[in-house]
Amino acid sequence: MEFLSAHWLDITTTALGLAYILLEYKASVWMWVVGFMMQSLGIVLYYQKGLYADCGMEFYYLAMTVYGFVAWMRHKQKVNNLPIRHMPRRIAFLWLSFAAFIWSILYYLLSHYTNSTVPLADAFTTALSLVGIWALARKYLEQWFVWIVVDVVTCILYFYKDIPFKASLYALYVIIAVFGYLKWKRMMTENQ
Repeated sequence: MEFLSAHWLDITTTALGLAYILLEYKASVWMWVVGFMMQSLGIVLYYQKGLYADCGMEFYYLAMTVYGFVAWMRHKQKVNNLPIRHMPRRIAFLWLSFAAFIWSILYYLLSHYTNSTVPLADAFTTALSLVGIWALARKYLEQWFVWIVVDVVTCILYFYKDIPFKASLYALYVIIAVFGYLKWKRMMTENQ
């Protein structure tokens, strides 16, 4: 009972995370609602565990869940939903450059102004996640590649930080992301 009491936030956000990724896999607009609940609780969890960049990123995620929900719902009203598409190379380069820049800033801030024991990994997953959630909101197929990288690193990081349920979820996310990419690619081809 003590274990469950100590890990209730981890367990709850993990359950919400599982629902979220399954809804994302199906390209369901309701993933944004579940995501909002998950991120709200994630703020508390990550702050408690000293994952300050992840904690801060949850605020960005909250804003992006509103943006994604509105964008997907706006296109749902039309005959053709917001289509799944490839990210233009020019945009991919700009966003990856942005992620590298944010990674370096976050690493500096975390290593100099917090007691973070994992500033490099925390900054990396946060910076790359900024790109991933934006690409998801725009329904770019390549968002799955971003999430695979984020999920692998996050899985390792969360086991290290004693967040075992979320770490296990991120291991599952890697597998779902591979299948999600294949499903979205098939859906994109069918819609064309």
